[in-house]
Amino acid sequence: MTLWDPDKYLRFDDQRTRPAVDLVSRIALDAPKTIIDLGCGPGNSTQVLWQRWPSAQVRGLDNSPEMVDAAKQSYPDQEWLHGDIADWRADAPQDVVFSNAALQWVHDHVGLTRHLFDQVAPGGALAFQIPSRDYAAVAKFIDEISQDGEWAARTAAPRAALTMEHPSVYYDALAGRAASLDIWETEYQHVMESADAIVAWIAATGLPPFLAALETDEERARFVALLTGRVADGYPQRSDGRVLFPFRRTFVIAYA
Repeated sequence: MTLWDPDKYLRFDDQRTRPAVDLVSRIALDAPKTIIDLGCGPGNSTQVLWQRWPSAQVRGLDNSPEMVDAAKQSYPDQEWLHGDIADWRADAPQDVVFSNAALQWVHDHVGLTRHLFDQVAPGGALAFQIPSRDYAAVAKFIDEISQDGEWAARTAAPRAALTMEHPSVYYDALAGRAASLDIWETEYQHVMESADAIVAWIAATGLPPFLAALETDEERARFVALLTGRVADGYPQRSDGRVLFPFRRTFVIAYA
């Protein structure tokens, strides 16, 4: 099965892009010349960077061929690179090294954030946001369902795939290197049409690695059905029939 689907991801484009907008608005740089968006997906977060700094060279990098192809189709005049964040090294120091909801798929965040900060030019910034450690109940539901004996062994790798640390870890990793640090958390209350919409949201991000570890379409359908039931119970309808989807995120800006 295809692991990452740009169309599913962009179904909630406004909500997914909002943290990127909030992060970019807090970067206290007037005119950076070179910017890299690590884990750019279909290019939605990259456009936020380009819109704020239209004179800069803004490039996007992602390890999903489907995402890179989608970005190229939507924004053919921009530069899109295929590669892994863990292996990336700047060909020249970048004024802004940016990442919107992607670093959680890379391990060793102390080493990773220090490495990324080393790619920042003097006077520049490393800026990223990721889901917080306890970011959403739906993630807990997926983890619990995956531990069923039927498929527990096969879903061990997806359970270990995500890395999210407390804000203090990022502070301690970067405080001795950065000229200044700006770290905060925000919990978004996304208004969703239904509990099924929450399942559709996670089906484009945290759920695909679990489904890819299963062997048959029947297993995948059963996994999704179990998740849908848990989400319906865990996210009650509000007075207008809609559902609130709380999602907590961690933001870090480290200035060189």
